[in-house]
This record gives sequence, structure tokens and C-alpha cells, in this order.
Amino acid sequence: MQRIALVFFLFTATLFSQPQTDLSYYLPDGVIYNPNIPTPKSIVGHEVGEWHITHDKLVQYMRELAEVSNRVSIEDRGQTFEGRPLILLTITSPSNHSKLDHIKTQHIEATDTDKANFKDMPIVVYQGFSIHGNEPSGSNAALALAYYLAAAEGSEIENLLKNTVILFDPSLNPDGLQRFAYWANTNRGKNLNADPNDREFSEVWPGGRTNHYWFDMNRDWLPVQLPESRARIQTFHEWLPNILTDHHEMGTNASFFFQPGIPSRTHPLTPKMNQELTKDIAKFHAKALDKIGSLYYSEESFDDFYYGKGSTFPDINGGIGILFEQASSRGHLQESENGILSFPFTIKNQFTAALSTLEAANGMRKELLEYQHNFYKNARREASKEGNKAIIFGDEKDAAKTYHLAEILKRHKIKFHHLKSDVGLDGKTYKKGYSYVIPKNQKNTRLINAMFEKRTTFQDSLFYDISAWTFPLAFNLDYAETSMEKAGNIVNDLKHLQGGVNSKSEYAYLFPWNEYYAPKLLNSILKKRIRAKVSMKNFKANGKAYDYGTIMIPVQNQDMDSSALYAFLNTAAQESHIIIDAVSTGLNEGIDLGSRNFRALELPKIALLVGDGVTSYDAGEIWHLLDTRYDIIPTKLDTKNFGRADLSRYNTIIMVNSYSALDDGDTKKLKQWLQDGGSLIAYRSTLRWLNSKELMKINFKKRKSLKAKTISFEERSNFRGAQVIGGAIFETTLDRSHPVNFGYKNDKLALFRNTTLFIKPNKNSYDNPIQYTANPLMSGYISEENLDSIKQTIPFKTGRVGRGKIMAFTDNTNFRAFWYGTNKLLMNAIFFRNEM
Repeated sequence: MQRIALVFFLFTATLFSQPQTDLSYYLPDGVIYNPNIPTPKSIVGHEVGEWHITHDKLVQYMRELAEVSNRVSIEDRGQTFEGRPLILLTITSPSNHSKLDHIKTQHIEATDTDKANFKDMPIVVYQGFSIHGNEPSGSNAALALAYYLAAAEGSEIENLLKNTVILFDPSLNPDGLQRFAYWANTNRGKNLNADPNDREFSEVWPGGRTNHYWFDMNRDWLPVQLPESRARIQTFHEWLPNILTDHHEMGTNASFFFQPGIPSRTHPLTPKMNQELTKDIAKFHAKALDKIGSLYYSEESFDDFYYGKGSTFPDINGGIGILFEQASSRGHLQESENGILSFPFTIKNQFTAALSTLEAANGMRKELLEYQHNFYKNARREASKEGNKAIIFGDEKDAAKTYHLAEILKRHKIKFHHLKSDVGLDGKTYKKGYSYVIPKNQKNTRLINAMFEKRTTFQDSLFYDISAWTFPLAFNLDYAETSMEKAGNIVNDLKHLQGGVNSKSEYAYLFPWNEYYAPKLLNSILKKRIRAKVSMKNFKANGKAYDYGTIMIPVQNQDMDSSALYAFLNTAAQESHIIIDAVSTGLNEGIDLGSRNFRALELPKIALLVGDGVTSYDAGEIWHLLDTRYDIIPTKLDTKNFGRADLSRYNTIIMVNSYSALDDGDTKKLKQWLQDGGSLIAYRSTLRWLNSKELMKINFKKRKSLKAKTISFEERSNFRGAQVIGGAIFETTLDRSHPVNFGYKNDKLALFRNTTLFIKPNKNSYDNPIQYTANPLMSGYISEENLDSIKQTIPFKTGRVGRGKIMAFTDNTNFRAFWYGTNKLLMNAIFFRNEM
């Protein structure tokens, strides 16, 4: 009976426990507040933590604060994909607000000169909240913190605001925050239920972590491919904040984490002083959390290696990046190993750490300003030693890819130059207008090194994120070290290649497949029901060489006359930044235009499998690629609807990383669709599923089994973790005559890999169009065992099912939207599927 009574007591406590939601729960004791500053509840209609704040209400409150407080100003920096404003508050003293431009100029000047006076210079702190939308305690804490900074009175807050300019970003991911708030609020009962099995704690796919296209935006600080990232990176470089904080959440059974992380997992380009200052700041967090009795830890998890994260990006730019991780209630109230975890408690910890950050900034103001000053002073000394050295990069046949890497450099305020004229170097041609030169002697030389370096030796074998991101390899660009003698004028106004048709033809038009936006142009042509063909061989027309994959549009037998065709192609070519050549004869050197080696192309009709069982990141990357870059409209086919969908509407289905997205009935339906002539493009773990369902015979190479002979129980996790390929870059050889490789000018290609899926090569060499080399590691970490396993395996395989075909990739060709160099592999599989 006693046991039953105890269980009943715990159940009712779980069901009816109500957290404290009064604003005073979060705020420091003994502080008087200006009654003219509205509380969050007076504007949004509920107390902080009572409900999950939606982004529209969050913005509403921030605008109201800016309207009534002379400490707060607000700016709109753009919009998300869903049209939500990307706001930024600047919070500081009224006197600082009156001279904000001067403060910004003075702050930047201190990074450009060898001497600076920090006596009256404010420190700059960027506070960012909830870049993962379903880690909402950060943005909800921003409500309380903004109120405190606007309304608190007394000498302490006045001193803080006098010495600090706070760049306040209340939601780094508006679309994700809105999505998660909707979920949590619609599943909240009047009586809160802390049972972890409740629906409130189990979001539907894809969840609120990501932005509109399902990207993890905390990996985009360096690539800068998304509108949210571009807004904050522009702010960052305009101000160069001394501290940047990034408020996250982790598992419900954890406590609270603040940096520094594991010391051995810090990038070697980060100065040691950075980590020492991070430790000093951590003392402020510890003191503040001790005061409210919250458990925490530091230096036991996470790392500071990949510079594309918010907590690490500042470290290569003269600032201090700080990651906060709060145990997540994932709703309003949930059981945990540490007792009942309430949403308000998670908010309170975030609020406390945000405030202790500002206290540390104020207390360490001069020290942190001097560190940033010395960071750039030392960087200039390093840069001056480079003298006249430079990096040249480009692709003589693809101006767009080169443009997009240059675009990233420009966003990071890295200077680069046009070429004076074409340059031949190490057997590669760097063409004027298709290539750029980066002087190594410039302010952001350390950032350049971080973006262009190839690193294969590491202090630690474990990585929280990827271990390599070498940008010219990601873009599949030629690059080399050179001198500034080859450089022309500095690029101030970056422009795309001017596309168009060079003249009107009554016979045919040609354009090479090398350019990045060639798939966009071809798709627009096929959508217009214009006949187009692809060349399976090389040839010369009018003395110009055309490569495998060249697209030919005949003028005759089209649904439009020659004038209308010319006008359409000219407009479409301009929009795709591609030059189309007019030809007046079909007689060539090599194959002629009427040859059967020109194959007719069909408009892709694509279904992208999404939903439960599918990795949302991978699906989102493809959706984003097709939708935003190529204007190709895929149908997002949810796994739950697969059984009743009419698959005859599609000639192509794409299945990204998936283990068991389809049940036996759906698998049977997919097999029949393939037998009827459909084309399936599969990625990563889907290959194991295909093999298990006997849809495709794949000869996987088994990894060597490891025996832990000298590994202790404590070390077992690290032992296993060292065998993970977290993200590295490997060299492959290409058979350029194979349709999957059309458009590549070199016979080597760098692939990004974060799997241990290895396929043995086929017996026939022509069935191995892409193959890892005998020494494939280009950049990043891989264990010796895995390196031995990957050598000369194949990352791509084709197979047939009836009249249909399967094209299988072991690796992600669209990684995080910045792996431009391998996007063409997917597009080739889509457009040339019948030629495989």
C-alpha cells in the first residue's frame, strides 16, 4: 500500500506541478525598475515562461522597448525565407547612443592600428539566442533580459551600460522558433504533464531545430549561405564584438554547460590567450550559477574546432565565442534525472548566464579590448611576413562557382583582386573574369588561413563537428600560391558573368555543361517544351572545343519559331549567367549535331522523400538546392503518404539518408515503379536499405574490427569515437566520359565524407566512374583503419531494376549548401539518368 501511495503521489506531482512564472523569478534581487518600461506580460499577454514565446510576439515586445526606452534602438536587417524580420537591438547608455557611430568607428580603428587608448572605450558584446528553434529557453530568456537592461535602475546597471554596447539578437532562427513554439503551445494542457512520453515532448518531423529549408544554422557562420547568417555576419564584421554568446539547449538529463570546452579540441589557429580569457569569463558564470544553486560543468564536452559555429567563429576574428548549453525541458515541464525540470528554470539559467557575461565584459573590459587589439596587431605582423604572396583561385570554365566563393570572401571582408590577364600556373589556366587573387598581407589573414588550409594532423581524434572545410576544395576550384604581380584592380563590385546568346541562329544553339547554373538553364528550356539534347562525346564546332555534356538545342521542329526561340534563350541565358553559342552548320570535327551521340533529354519530374525516417538536414539541402538555385520544383513526398501517392507523376525519386522510411508495402510499390522505368537517386544509409531489400546488389567493404587491448573502461567512448569520420575531404579520380561526371574539367574531384560506408569497386573499370585514390585524404581527420578501408573504394554505383535504374551515392553531394563542387553530381543524375 505504501508503494502504491508513493507512486500515486509522484504521478499527481508530475501531473499538476506548476512552475513559478512571475517575472521576479528571473530578475536579480534588490533592483528597482522604471515603471514606464512595459513588462513582457503587458505586451505579449503572458508571463515569461508561462507559454513559449512566438516570434511575432517577441518582435512586438522588442519594438515596444525601442519605442519607450532611450537605452534601446532597433533595426531590421532583412527577412527569413518565411518573411520574418531579422531584428537587432542595440542596448547601451543614452550617452553612448548619441555617439554610436563614433564608438563603432573607434572600436574598429583599434583593430587597425598598433596603438589604442582603451580608457573610455566601451566593450562590445553580441548576445545571440536560440539559433536552434527548439532550444527556446534562450529566446524566452531574451524577453526577461531585455526588460532588465531597459528598466533596471541604479549605479550598477548605469555603469554596465556606460561601458558596454550590447548587440542583442533575441532570435537567431525566427522560423524555427515559431515552428517549435506552435508545437509546444498547442500540446500544453491547463495542468502541466511532466511525463516524458507525452506528445508535447515529441515534435513531428522535421522539428523546430532548423530554419525554413531545414538547415542547422549554427553551422553557417563561415559559409554564410542563408539569409539569417548573412544578417548577423554583416553585423559581426561591422562591429567586431569582443564577446559573442550563443545560447543553446541539450539533453533533458544534463545540467548547464559553459565554455571553455575540451582543451585538446581547440583549433590550432586560435590563440592560447583566447582560451585563458574564456576561463576567466567562466568564473563569472560559476559565481552567478552558484548563487542560484544551479548545477553546471565546463571543459568536459563540446569543442572549439570548426569555425562555422557561433561559439567558435569569433575565435578566428579576434573575439571570444562562448557556448551555453542548458538542459532542455523540451516543453513546459518534464521529468529528469535531476528532478522535475521546468521551462522557467531553464530560462532562469540562460538569463543568469547572459547577465554574468555582461558582468564579465564590464569587469574585464580593458583586458578584452587589449586582447582584440593585440590579436589584429599580431595578425598584421604575420601578414607582413607574407610579403607579396597571394592565393589564386578559379575555374576557367565555371565563372559562377568562382563568383560564389568570392561572394563569401566579400561577406567576411577579405580583400581580393581581379586578374590582369590569363595566368598559367602548375598546368592550370586561371582565366581573367573566372579567377581572383587574394593578397595574404591583409587584416583578415588568419581567417584566410582558416578557410584555405588543408590539415591532416590533429592533437585529438574526436570532433564535435567536421574536421575539414577547405573552401576551394568544397567549390572544386583550382587554387595555388602565387604573387600579387598577377593581380589587377581590387574587387569592389562583385558581378556575375553576363550571360546571353551571342547571335541568332536558324540551325542550332550550344552551351557547355561546365557552368554551375547550366542545370537551371536546361530546366527552363525543357519546361518550355523546347527539345534539347546532350552530347555523349567531345567535338569541335566552328573551331571551338565542346566537352562531354554539351547541350544542343536545334532550331527546327520546335513549338516556337526561330525568333521566339532566340528571344527566350537569350533571356534564360542571362538569368543563368551562361553564354549560348549560335551555330550555322551541323558539320563538326568529331561527332556532328545530327549524330546519335546526341541524346534527347526529358524534363525531370522529381519527388523528394521527406518525413519520418528521413534525415531532415539532407532533405533540406536538396530542397534548397533545387528550389533556390535551379528553380526546379520537387514534390516533397512524405513517407506517410507514399502508399497512396500516384508515383506515375514522377520520373525521378530522391531518397536521402534513410534506414527504414518505407515499410514492406511501400517498398513493393517503389520496386514496381522502378520496373516501369523510374529513376531512383539514393544517398548514404539508404544504400544499406536497398541492399537489404534486394533492390540493388552492393558489395560493401567490411571495416577492420578493432580490439581494445589496452583501453580502460573510462577510455572506451574515445576509443570508439576515434573511428567516426565526422567530416573530412577525400580525393577521387573521375572518368569524365561517364554522364555522372559531365561538366567537370579535371579528372580529380574532392568529395566530402562523414560516413564509414565503403563499396568495393566493380570488376569492369567503366562501372567505376568515380573512385577514391590510393592516397585519398586531402584534409581532415580519419583513423588509420578507416583510411586503409576507403582506399580505391567507390562512392557512386548504378544498377537496374526492370526498365528503371538506381543511382547510389555513399556521400552527401550537397553538404550544408556550400559544397558547390559536387552539386553537379546530383544534377547529372537527375538530367542524364537515361544516359547512365
